[in-house]
Amino acid sequence: MSHPVIQIHDLTKTYIMGQTKVHALRGIELLINTNEYVALMGPSGSGKSTLMNLLGCLDTPTAGRYALDGKDVSKMDDTELARIRNEKIGFVFQTFNLLPRQTTLENVALPLVYAGISRKEREARAHEVLTSVGLGDRTGHRPNELSGGQRQRVAIARALVNNPKIILADEPTGNLDTKTSIEIMEIFEKIQAEGNTVIVVTHEPDIAEHAHRIVRLRDGYVESDERNKEIRLASDPDHRYKQGLSL
Repeated sequence: MSHPVIQIHDLTKTYIMGQTKVHALRGIELLINTNEYVALMGPSGSGKSTLMNLLGCLDTPTAGRYALDGKDVSKMDDTELARIRNEKIGFVFQTFNLLPRQTTLENVALPLVYAGISRKEREARAHEVLTSVGLGDRTGHRPNELSGGQRQRVAIARALVNNPKIILADEPTGNLDTKTSIEIMEIFEKIQAEGNTVIVVTHEPDIAEHAHRIVRLRDGYVESDERNKEIRLASDPDHRYKQGLSL
């Protein structure tokens, strides 16, 4: 049975720019359950990047409450936030953020070094997740020997290696062509189907359509929060009949 993995109440974030206060978030309310697949959308200046940083425990709010997997992380210090990030969140970035001199296996295993896992177990777990994203035969390759799509698969494997509660992906297809983007989104769908909570931050409507729920931000507020129309129709046994009536 699903339960809230993210609970946000009246969350605000204000930046001080000289004599000016910039209100990036203005009282956000958001609840995301385990095993949800959510897309965060919004134009430049909407607050989605700020919200992503808060969700990923990369920053703390000015006010309000953020509970992650039942723990209030709103007032945690940098050391506590780093521990939470390593235990609970897997990150996937637009630019992959792979270490160029390390092999695919070493890149994926890196989070396990900080977790204090033995080398033998690190390598075994890294190989397992690389195999799950279709790169079990690329463990000895370095990033410059891989295509963009393969590098993003490595980044996804690295995000999965710690068995996190949440996969947080920031514009994960921004540097990829259309065909490769679809393949990457299919991987996220598989990850969600296997029990993970997936949150994708994107400005691309066709990418957001892969999610089951779309949260739109504007001017620091949640403008809308709704189930994906295609997903909603597919779950309705009468959706074809209703579609026929609308033609």
